[in-house]
Amino acid sequence: MISEKLQNAINEQITAEMWSANLYLAMSFYFEKEGFSGFAHWMKKQSQEEMEHAYAMADYVIKRGGTAKVDKIDVVPNGWGTPLEVFEHVYKHECHVSQLIDKLVDVAAAEKDKATQDFLWGFVREQVEEEATAQGLVDKIKKAGDTGIFFVDSQLGQR
Repeated sequence: MISEKLQNAINEQITAEMWSANLYLAMSFYFEKEGFSGFAHWMKKQSQEEMEHAYAMADYVIKRGGTAKVDKIDVVPNGWGTPLEVFEHVYKHECHVSQLIDKLVDVAAAEKDKATQDFLWGFVREQVEEEATAQGLVDKIKKAGDTGIFFVDSQLGQR
């Protein structure tokens, strides 16, 4: 049985994951409008991945005898700058998500819930990859410059 404190903390993370999904979806729409269909495709896939995280967390709470909830999801930004600025924002956002997951692990540890700690460590490991991927894309876009941006866009369309 999952504790109420841990259930509530995971439910907050479910909402955060859904907000992240909406953020990446908004970025996808922006890229499509700006003619970057590869970046748009990549962001749409990223949005789907964030929803899968929310689903996995909800399933976990229910398996542990808790109640999964979706809270109000705040509006996400809809205006963006250059592709570099968008991906710099993605990197900062992934760092923020890493902090949220770390805090969840801390709550699970304080509640002495080893099963939840084990479940959450998968997300800790994934966040290492997410941060590295986002930073790598920022670096790639910087190196490509204006002349190579459509090459990077084409590459990300193959995700």
